[in-house]
Amino acid sequence: HVQLVEFGGGLVQAGGSLRLSCAASGSTFSMYEMGWFRQAPGKERELVAAIRWNGANTQYVDSVKGRFTISRDNAKNTVYLQMNSLKPEDTAVYYCAARDVISAWSRGSWGQGTQVTVSS
Repeated sequence: HVQLVEFGGGLVQAGGSLRLSCAASGSTFSMYEMGWFRQAPGKERELVAAIRWNGANTQYVDSVKGRFTISRDNAKNTVYLQMNSLKPEDTAVYYCAARDVISAWSRGSWGQGTQVTVSS
């Protein structure tokens, strides 16, 4: 398993931007599909964005399309989530996750989470 640590959460006003980073260690980072999940109070955890090992394929939940961008730098063992035009409904704990090609996200590796709060 790979170890994951998230950085970059915080408090921002609506319309602002944040960039989350997730640093990986302990295994071959480029082997993994990487994802950003979020969980708001009283809601289920949802997949926000994911990126394949080579960065060529990405996916986003509809609510963030056009505002968020996921990217990765395999040389730095890091995945990013650029969040623009933030809305109060984006407020949540954001988690970085990694999975190999045959595993479900639930069986992968997870970071400890970072809080993102968007004020109106």
